[in-house]
Amino acid sequence: MRSVYLDNGATSYPKAPGVGEAMSDFITKIGCNIARGGYQQAYDAAGRVLEVREKLNKLVNGPGPRNVVFTGGATAALNLLLKGLLRPGDKVLTSPMEHNAVLRPLEQLKKEGVAVEYLPCTQRGELILEGLADKLTSDVRAVMLCHGSNVSGTLFPIEQVGPLCRERGIFFLVDAAQTLGAIPVDMAAMCIDGLAFPGHKGLLGPQGIGGAVVTDALAAELDPLLSGGTGSLSESLEMPPFLPDRFEAGTLNLPGIFGLGAALDYLEQEGEALRLREHKLAGHLWARLMELEEDGIRVLGANDPARRTGVVSIDFLKGDNGEMAFRLEQEYGIQTRCGLHCAPMAHRTLGTFPQGAVRFSVGPFTTFEEIDYVQGAVYELLLE
Repeated sequence: MRSVYLDNGATSYPKAPGVGEAMSDFITKIGCNIARGGYQQAYDAAGRVLEVREKLNKLVNGPGPRNVVFTGGATAALNLLLKGLLRPGDKVLTSPMEHNAVLRPLEQLKKEGVAVEYLPCTQRGELILEGLADKLTSDVRAVMLCHGSNVSGTLFPIEQVGPLCRERGIFFLVDAAQTLGAIPVDMAAMCIDGLAFPGHKGLLGPQGIGGAVVTDALAAELDPLLSGGTGSLSESLEMPPFLPDRFEAGTLNLPGIFGLGAALDYLEQEGEALRLREHKLAGHLWARLMELEEDGIRVLGANDPARRTGVVSIDFLKGDNGEMAFRLEQEYGIQTRCGLHCAPMAHRTLGTFPQGAVRFSVGPFTTFEEIDYVQGAVYELLLE
């Protein structure tokens, strides 16, 4: 049986060429730590880490390479942005379309006295901009939004929200887990103060590495979540006041950073072509599944393919979604993600709670033939 991987919304596969080799080379040929050794090999490794920061900063048009803070992934970065910034008495605006990587930290913060307000969205998961400016009052400390929904694939108009926040002195935090690498992000133009990203999705890198890109203004307000050794200012019992050391206690995931660096090297060469291809693939998947709506499915998310990511989720109206996802894999070799996708409020908004949905998510290495095959498989299930 053939195998069709359509779970790139969870993690990209295959990875960019050279990722595995870069990680292996670090472990077998370098192996040392950085900022902890006074020898050339450690200095060379530190130089490569700086190069990866520079590539990431350039990719997002960020404030500078030192403002790129490495974490274990987007979840750790979001926890840093939210728990490091928000304090009792603060208010944050977010949306019901967020991932649990946002919702759960906010739920914890609510118990500590942080007020959380959810902005309205349509039944297709689109942010309602009307009236937003009136909600950006002086008591709002931050606005936290995803760039693209991991359930509906709908893109949020962050390029419109950011300037409204900047005008009012409100920090704008963005979860780019579903977009960075696949959809352009410009922190300066979009007025983003804190951007969280994973290495293992659109950037085509390995799991276990990600980070946050923060402006100087936001960094000055963030409290570190972790304290410990940084290899700098070791004489002080306080965390260093400068970036990125202030937020990078302990040993970094250097194999992951080297693997991510290889992925970024590849994206520098092929990124624009890959983004264009993925956009066409996503539109093709959406259109082919939309053709089956009259046969017994509901396609979630925006009806404008230009306002979508590579995620397309469907609700089987005449069958159990879990069973259908199981049969797609067992009978056709199509690998999807079924359930609530760690985003229960999104499913409540979309009308798919508690049954969830079946999510298909393309990557740049998906083929158009595979998408046509998926449509045929779904259609065959609907005929029974």
